[in-house]
Amino acid sequence: MVAAAVRRLSGLLVLVLCLVTAPVVWAQPFQLPTANHALFEPGQEEKFFVGTTGKPWNSGCFGCVRSEGWQMHEGLDIRCLQRDQHGEPTDPVLASADGTVAYVSMKPALSNYGNYVVVRHQVEGLEIYSLYAHLSAVVPGLKAGQTVKAGERIATMGHTANTHERITKDRAHVHFELNLFVNDRFSSWFKKSNPGERNDHGEFNGQNLLGLDPRLILLGEREEGAKFSLVNFIRDQPALCRVLVRKMDFPWLKRCAPLIRPNPVAHKEGVAGYEIALNFNGLAFELIPRAVSEIKGKGKYQLLSVNEAEQKKHPCRKLVVQKGGRWELTPHGENLLELVTY
Repeated sequence: MVAAAVRRLSGLLVLVLCLVTAPVVWAQPFQLPTANHALFEPGQEEKFFVGTTGKPWNSGCFGCVRSEGWQMHEGLDIRCLQRDQHGEPTDPVLASADGTVAYVSMKPALSNYGNYVVVRHQVEGLEIYSLYAHLSAVVPGLKAGQTVKAGERIATMGHTANTHERITKDRAHVHFELNLFVNDRFSSWFKKSNPGERNDHGEFNGQNLLGLDPRLILLGEREEGAKFSLVNFIRDQPALCRVLVRKMDFPWLKRCAPLIRPNPVAHKEGVAGYEIALNFNGLAFELIPRAVSEIKGKGKYQLLSVNEAEQKKHPCRKLVVQKGGRWELTPHGENLLELVTY
């Protein structure tokens, strides 16, 4: 009996060691949200992307792709494949990964998104939010808090929006985003920063979602398979600028803890602020705690460096500007930092 007990204990120890030493497989691949997979077919971009009226397909991509490079588009506009007898799109819109419905808006007049759904996903210790917009309808009963599986139908493609230039039937598409959520206190910040303005969508106002390029993520997953890491993808973003903020506690630090880079000096002396690296879309993809001894200069926000090549390539968010040979944060840049650190 003793020998048997020892064998069972040994087996348990081996199992525990295997679990501890086994490589952690973080990747939860995102899927395309419709049956249109032309993204993966070389040279077939026009079959996948819907451009704006009179513009090429790349105006339906993510980035500074509109208004001659001065307007940001935070998602992919994916072309429909199916239409009914009236020419209306009928493509099913699918959850891009396992998750929980975070928000459903069926009041198209209240947003550029028209009817839209937001789904929350847990990936490598981060909350990632997928967004599906311009929908004609959602699955009956779909509501916040409901779990969905990757590939599960959640809606039907449409062309709803409240934009000045309507989305015509021939341009019907689903606008698809992958975002990081900025601040749980967005409503309070918005009321303070935009007195008198309406916020019809609470914490799921589009300003509170900072987009990543879904195209690069989907292509990266396809190329690297299980080796693909979303956290590494985010960490590898080119920096537009680096800013020092004199704050030690704000929601982004907890929500995006995997993006914090350890600093032995601040660990030893105490944290007096954070150096934040922003990409061209204003996403804080690296945060480094800084000690008092490492901080020079004064001011709530201190612009440490600017990647001029990146600013020239992607100017549309207007986060920094050069004046008299010196770079400064613009009001847009300071406003973004206020939201991130509120």
